[in-house]
Amino acid sequence: MRFSDGQPPPYDLTYSEAFLVPSRSAVISRLDVDLSTRDGTGTTIPIVVANMTAVAGRRMAETVARRGGLVVLPQDVPVDVVADVVDRVKASHPVFETALRLRGDDTVQDALHLMPKRSHGAVVVVDGECPIGVVTGDDCAGVDRFTQLHEVMSPEPLTVAAELLEGPGGLQAGFDLLHDARRRLAPVVRDGRLAGVLTRTGALRSTIYRPAVDASGRLRVAAAIGINGDVTAKAREVLAAGVDCLVVDTAHGHQERMVEALEQVNRADPEVPVVAGNVVSAQGVRDLVAAGADIVKVGVGPGAMCTTRMMTGVGRPQFSAVLECAAAARELGAGVWADGGVRHPRDVALALAAGASQVMIGSWFAGTFESPGDLLLDEQGRAYKESFGMASARAVAARVGAETPFEQARKHLFEEGISTSRMYLDPERPGVEDLLDQITFGVRSACTYVGAATLVELHERAVVGVQSRSGYEEGRPLPGGW
Repeated sequence: MRFSDGQPPPYDLTYSEAFLVPSRSAVISRLDVDLSTRDGTGTTIPIVVANMTAVAGRRMAETVARRGGLVVLPQDVPVDVVADVVDRVKASHPVFETALRLRGDDTVQDALHLMPKRSHGAVVVVDGECPIGVVTGDDCAGVDRFTQLHEVMSPEPLTVAAELLEGPGGLQAGFDLLHDARRRLAPVVRDGRLAGVLTRTGALRSTIYRPAVDASGRLRVAAAIGINGDVTAKAREVLAAGVDCLVVDTAHGHQERMVEALEQVNRADPEVPVVAGNVVSAQGVRDLVAAGADIVKVGVGPGAMCTTRMMTGVGRPQFSAVLECAAAARELGAGVWADGGVRHPRDVALALAAGASQVMIGSWFAGTFESPGDLLLDEQGRAYKESFGMASARAVAARVGAETPFEQARKHLFEEGISTSRMYLDPERPGVEDLLDQITFGVRSACTYVGAATLVELHERAVVGVQSRSGYEEGRPLPGGW
């Protein structure tokens, strides 16, 4: 990457102050761009979902991995729960979606409670393991909540054989089957048993995305641990659960305790990439890589739920932090994840152009069907989910529950994050896959403008300019007119 005037400005840049200059390009189609990363994590798109309790859970992990990304489970999740989530993600099919299932004598209320858990918004009614009907939100409209599902379901549903989808041309055949039958989705069956759900959009996506899978063809998932306590024992337990990447996480990663924690992690002989952070300087990268990190997380204070910069004055504009840290990591054969500060697809493209191997996203994905937590409605009937920062009093309370009431009370006096925020679902993009479409197609288009067929070429060929706030505003669309 180089700056358009030949040298960086004498001050640090945020994403909004930078822009990519178009260059001569031989890349004709966005779909010709390879978005796979080379940092050893096995992802096929450069997106990592942050280890936030309100964002990263089983449904998120499964869905994002199916589209090529990686989800990091939070450090405050008990190890037995981590193991259960990993097992469930690994058991999920890399192509068709997990079905929501109920029996015919279950009620409409049960179905309405389950539907927001998946973007496909349908419940498959089963007799044992055999699908006998499908229930959607329309089927439940105006119906008494205690009505049994066999009374409202669409019986004898169209089904798709799993073997068809897994064969050559199977995804197009599945799409054509749904299209010709005028169905949005259908249960997938194997040997007469419900194996999942196929949607028309899902069939299309599976021809564009490649799932992030391990050597056994199972979906990938990561988990985080903290830097306190017996780090070696915790690392061994999480690694034994079968995670594909281990993240050693704390807000201030450039400290002695992190170095000691990484040394303890290495005693567990991890055979997966080890990520550590967060830092914002080249020296921070060098120290963590020397201590055993394969990848370093970059970012202090840019997150939407983070108040660190306003509380402490500590942090650094994210574009410049990623640029400096990525350069230091390349010299050491390591990678960096740009963690926080992205609000639009353009920001993801700029982070990758600056040299990040992945971009970590948290709050942006909190307002989706797949994030943990219940779907709530505000006073105007708009759907939202609650989110909170991982340095907030709410998150700290979850992490210090085993301490004495006195110690808990002392720690509750201080926080550097927002404890409650409403993250509204975008009616046009309510699912995380909808957001992944928007982000990855923006990054793909950026690559075609730059003339890059891979992420490595994006960094090598990128020419970055610096703009004023007026320049940034000029690039914003005006859907409401002048």
